[in-house]
Amino acid sequence: MKKRGYGIANMWYGIGNTANHNPSGAFVDILDDGTAIVLTGCADIGQGSTTVLAQIAAETLGINIEDVVVVAADTEVTPDAGATSASRQTYVSGNAVRLAAKNAREQVLAKASEELNIQAERLSIYQGQIWVGDNPSGVMIKEIITQCRSEGVLTLGHGSFDPVTTKLDSETGQGIPYATYAFATQVAEVEVDTETGIVEVKKIVAAHDVGKAINPQNVEGQIEGGCSMGIGYALLEEVVVKDGEIQGPGMSTYLIPTAMDVSEVYPIIIEEYEASGPYGAKGVGEPALVPTAAAIANAVADALGIRMYELPLTPERIIATIKRK
Repeated sequence: MKKRGYGIANMWYGIGNTANHNPSGAFVDILDDGTAIVLTGCADIGQGSTTVLAQIAAETLGINIEDVVVVAADTEVTPDAGATSASRQTYVSGNAVRLAAKNAREQVLAKASEELNIQAERLSIYQGQIWVGDNPSGVMIKEIITQCRSEGVLTLGHGSFDPVTTKLDSETGQGIPYATYAFATQVAEVEVDTETGIVEVKKIVAAHDVGKAINPQNVEGQIEGGCSMGIGYALLEEVVVKDGEIQGPGMSTYLIPTAMDVSEVYPIIIEEYEASGPYGAKGVGEPALVPTAAAIANAVADALGIRMYELPLTPERIIATIKRK
C-alpha cells in the first residue's frame, strides 16, 4: 500500500561567521576603454558569486555587465575575502565590491565635475556615459578616464566590509552573533510504500527570504540544489563509523541522489529588503538545504502516523518502524 503525507519545516540561518570578525576587501579598477576589473578574493565554487559581484559592480559604476571582468581568488593580486562559507559572500563581498565601485565612481565623477564645470552631486553614470541630472552630457566615461590618465589620476577604487557583530556574553549567551539572518519554509509531499519501505518525494515547495535577489536564476538554482542535497540527507546518505574508522569510504556505498531521485522543486523567492546588504541582498547558500530533511521526515510521519528520529529514512528502517507499530 502506498500512503501520502505532507510535512512542513521552518528554519533561520545567521549569515556569516558567528560573533566574530567577518571581513572582505575588494578593488575596482576602471580602465581606459571604460570597462572595469573587479579584484576579489571571493572563491566561486559554483554558487555564482562571480556573476553576482559583476552585477553589483556594473550597477554601481553605471556600466553594462558585459564591460565588467571579475578576477577572483588569485592570492597574488586579489585582497582577502574570507572563506566561501556560511552563506556570506554575496552579503560580505558584495558589500565590499559595491563600496570599491562607489569609490572608483566618485573619482571619475570628481574629474568629470572639473571638466564640465558642474557640481559632482549633479552627475551620474548610466550605460557608460556621464549624465547631468536626467540628461546625457554626451561625454563618455572613457573620455574622463583618458583625461585622468594624462594627469596621473588613479581610478582604482577600494572597499572593505565587516558586518557589525558582538561577542556572546559568557554567562547569558546573549549578543549580536550575526548582522542579518535568512529565513525559509519548505513543504514536502511524499509517497511511502508500506510493503517495500521506499519513500518517494513527489514535490517540494521552498519559500526563501533572500533579501533582494540580485540574480533570481542563481537563487532558484541554489534552492533547487539545496533541496536535492536535502533529499539525499533525508533518504540516502549515511556515514557509518566503527572503532573510529569510516565503513565503506567510497561512492559505491555512499549513495547520493541522481536526477531520477530528485523530485519537482518549486522555489519561491521572498524579497524582503535587507538594509545592510548590497542592494538589499543577503545569502542563500546553506539555507536552501537546512529545512529539507525535516520537511521530508515530517511528511513521512504524516503518511505513516509514526515519528522516526534517525536519518536517513531507509527502506529497512521504515519497515522496521512499521513492524514495531
